[in-house]
Amino acid sequence: MKFNTVNYNLAGDLQQLLIRTGIGFNLTENNNNILLGYGYFHSQNYIANTDTKIGTNESRIFQQFLTRQVFGRVTIQHRYRIEERFVEADFAMRFRYFLGVNIALNNKTLINNTVYASAYNELFVNAQNTVFDRIRLYGAMGYVVNANFRFELGYMSQILQNAHGEQLQVMLINKLPLRN
Repeated sequence: MKFNTVNYNLAGDLQQLLIRTGIGFNLTENNNNILLGYGYFHSQNYIANTDTKIGTNESRIFQQFLTRQVFGRVTIQHRYRIEERFVEADFAMRFRYFLGVNIALNNKTLINNTVYASAYNELFVNAQNTVFDRIRLYGAMGYVVNANFRFELGYMSQILQNAHGEQLQVMLINKLPLRN
């Protein structure tokens, strides 16, 4: 499960609340994974040149394939995702490609109690209308608490068709393993 919140200022002026969860299956041990997921997004965007915000709710069903390669302290990750988006009364599909790198700093791998540097680039492509949606560039520092829980503090730059945005991001990532 991933919980993420974005504010216009440091705290208290909500821009986006994101809650995402899914169930996955490892095709190979720690390297290839498929996942079926759901995400809920609540956005509050300002109307241009006003102090008024409009709220939007979105539900997403998504399928993804993730593959990982480990080279010593460096982990490279590729993620391919298809999203079915239900934004208020509209439906849209989108494809995403993610290339990420994590580098363990105080341990040889991303094990318990590891501080790491993280960077990624993600491309979003729409299935209809305007094909280009956005590109995200991200850099962060993270901490692995244990195999199931980690957090990151990072900076993201988003390039959209007619806009550009930058934000500070706090992420809490919790992987709940299924038990036999």
